[in-house]
Amino acid sequence: QVQLVESGGGLVQAGGSLRLSCAASGRTFSILTMGWFRQAPGKEREFVAAIRWSSGNTYYVDSVKGRFTISRDNAKNTVYLQMNTLNPEDTAVYCCAASKKILAGATTPQTYDYWGQGTQVTVSS
Repeated sequence: QVQLVESGGGLVQAGGSLRLSCAASGRTFSILTMGWFRQAPGKEREFVAAIRWSSGNTYYVDSVKGRFTISRDNAKNTVYLQMNTLNPEDTAVYCCAASKKILAGATTPQTYDYWGQGTQVTVSS
């Protein structure tokens, strides 16, 4: 089993920045990919970003490219999501997820085996 704990959410004004963290514990050696998803009220869960644990290859949804950066610290078993130039449309609960599947697509929820509880990000206009 892998446990994921997010932190770093909060309230920020439009144009501001936040950095989310997701710390993994347990059988972390099994993690191949980590990702961030978000869900706004009344909307479906949306892929945001992902990173391959060994290669560092990254993936982003088009709406956050150039504004968000996903990174990892292998020694700390932690993945980060730096979010800049936030706008109200970014308001959502952000969840991190971990996958142990080989050669699985990084952008689909079905790839992921473990999920965190989520952290609220609210961007005011």
